[in-house]
Amino acid sequence: QVQLVESGGGLVQAGGSLRLSCAASGSIYSINAVDWYRQAPGKQRELVARITSGGSTNYADSVKGRFTISRDNAKNTAYLQMNSLKPEDTAVYYCNADLLIERRTYSYWGQGTPVTVSS
Repeated sequence: QVQLVESGGGLVQAGGSLRLSCAASGSIYSINAVDWYRQAPGKQRELVARITSGGSTNYADSVKGRFTISRDNAKNTAYLQMNSLKPEDTAVYYCNADLLIERRTYSYWGQGTPVTVSS
């Protein structure tokens, strides 16, 4: 069974850091692009960062210079390093990955990991 599981969320003070992980497990041939999204209470889900299979990255303007997305293909895991956190970063963070399984690509979502930044 293929799964995508996020971890690393929690409560942190403003200015602090967290590192989120997104681990894919199961019969996966490879992982293509990985996106991190977040959804704050009462708001729409928004794209925070993306990393392609080749390692190219893109970020939302609101997190540029503070967040870094990376990946470890050997571990089938992507990461989101979040520094200089602000209360407005409070949200549930989700990863979305395009997984190559038996010659076809499928989009998977994780269950989300909550991040709370206190002021």
